[in-house]
Amino acid sequence: MPIPATTPPVHVIGGGPSGLATAAALVRRGIRTIVVERGAEPGTSWRNHWDGLRLHTTRRWSSLPGLPLPRSAGRWVPRDEYVAYLERYARAHRLELACGVEVSRIEPLGDPGEIDGGDGSDGPDTGAEDGGRWLLRANGGRELRASAVVVATGANRVPRIPAWPGLDDFSGEFLHASAYRAAEPWAGRDVLVVGPGNSGAEIAAELVAGGAGRVRLAVRTPPHIVRRSTLGWPSQASAVLCRRLPVGVVDRLAVPMTRMVPDLSRHGLPRPESGLYSRVREGAIPVQDIGLVRAVRRRLVEPVAAVVGFEGDRVLLADGGSIAPEVVIAATGWRPGLEPLVGHLEVLGDDGRPRAEGREGPLPEAPGLWFTGYIHPISGMLREIAREAPRIAAAVARELYEHRSGGHGRRARRVAARAAREARAAAAAGADPRVMPARAGDSGPAVEGPAPTDAPASAGTAGTAGPAGTKESAAAAPTPAEAGADPAETDGPGAGTPGSSGAAPEPDSADAEDTRPAANLDVGVADPERNVPTTSAAGTAGTAPVPAPTVPLDKAGTVAPRAPTTGADTPGRVGVPNEADGPTTDHTGDEPTRAAEAEVDPVATGSPETVDGDPDTPSEDVVPAPAARGPKEEKARPAPAG
Repeated sequence: MPIPATTPPVHVIGGGPSGLATAAALVRRGIRTIVVERGAEPGTSWRNHWDGLRLHTTRRWSSLPGLPLPRSAGRWVPRDEYVAYLERYARAHRLELACGVEVSRIEPLGDPGEIDGGDGSDGPDTGAEDGGRWLLRANGGRELRASAVVVATGANRVPRIPAWPGLDDFSGEFLHASAYRAAEPWAGRDVLVVGPGNSGAEIAAELVAGGAGRVRLAVRTPPHIVRRSTLGWPSQASAVLCRRLPVGVVDRLAVPMTRMVPDLSRHGLPRPESGLYSRVREGAIPVQDIGLVRAVRRRLVEPVAAVVGFEGDRVLLADGGSIAPEVVIAATGWRPGLEPLVGHLEVLGDDGRPRAEGREGPLPEAPGLWFTGYIHPISGMLREIAREAPRIAAAVARELYEHRSGGHGRRARRVAARAAREARAAAAAGADPRVMPARAGDSGPAVEGPAPTDAPASAGTAGTAGPAGTKESAAAAPTPAEAGADPAETDGPGAGTPGSSGAAPEPDSADAEDTRPAANLDVGVADPERNVPTTSAAGTAGTAPVPAPTVPLDKAGTVAPRAPTTGADTPGRVGVPNEADGPTTDHTGDEPTRAAEAEVDPVATGSPETVDGDPDTPSEDVVPAPAARGPKEEKARPAPAG
């Protein structure tokens, strides 16, 4: 889908894995994309993790599209290796990075409901086309305009700290897991880790290995603990196989896998009551054991009850007890923190996460606004990011194309499909393929009956004469602008007046010969001498720019028969032959006159393109009134006189 070069770029907010993968997929589709990163380099959030962090997903399922992780990184990639990989990824795909720019608010350029023609119009919003549809307010007073925005700041953006009573008066040292870097500073000290998730479990095991004096782990809800791999088979592979199965089925299948881990109930860490996949749907990812189970069994890590508050230098626990650690590390999770950014757009759920993410977006309230990287699937977040990025890029490209072309998604496709069905139905019924059936809402419905006299016909109709001399209303031909021909450039009066729809006035007397314009033409013609106004398809009135051909009528009002007219009878004018007279000739009689010489598209002006289906036969500028319909007869075509 071609996207004009003048289209404002797509802005991807966030230089992490999800943002870089989506930006690379957009660039591969030829869409200019700018990655806005608040840090000095891509992957800022990954740089802020502790030093000993390793990915819980395998190297194969942690790579982004277009560049695999090197084998030298190992099966479980360390943090520093992954950060270096993100830098290489941005360079390999030549992504435009705007580092040091932090977007604080995303605002629509106009009412969100009117960004894509929400006012009921079929055309696109020209203001949105020229200047973008979204305004990004960033630090330093920056204002960035974007045709589409992909928010990829990540689910782990803002640390989540519970509102414990007395926390502000705690005399010990308190920090969130986001501020933890290594175990060496806490060697020999009494440390309480709050939260048994993957971060808390790894930090507790690392503190023990780093020489902490005492390590306790506060647990509110016991987690599911699984082995990272068994006989070379990673637990992620099992999760990938089970990700589409029903929740209850996966819960039952996961029981043998969890039973492979020793029961730690007598050490204060019982098995959870709910199923593994049920907890995943609630947002609790299973804990991969990389040393916690051994540390608990050896009583190097002591599980305690959940924290309910602080009092002086003591920490109050849910079982009524209290402890006095020197350091409290809260591994209590993260939240997206999207409220200041897009909270005013009504695109977030009660949990602060996007209501529609990935290819499910965008929401009708915010067309052109996409989200990615805010899920915690059982099969691994990095794997799903890599799979989702090309799909989001395809959806963004399609949405941009539809917006620029004036289409609006499914509605435009439905209209096009309906038009195709009507054209096929008309062809099957034997209707003239050049005349489309009128529908409600068109400029002039096709109706039959007497046409008004001494007044211009309604817009979109042209007067025609039937076999008995009555006038019928036919569908209007396109205007000169629609037909692609300038009336001033038509070659002679015989070319007709495309787009005119006026009906000629009645003759003054029934005994006089009527020289009104032919009423049975495919193209409506107005009388320039009587200055009868014509009405174009757009509803604008004007006067026919060229004289119209005339056809004599008899006393009964029908077309009077006459001999073929040649250039000798009417100098300087294209002849009007009968259908059986063969090709017309110009006034010199040298060779046939063709539609190309008149510089008028015969299909656009509504005149027949061929005679008897022979493309070599020149087009007729004016068609006389046909007789009653009947079986088509073979017409003789004598050779023109020399």
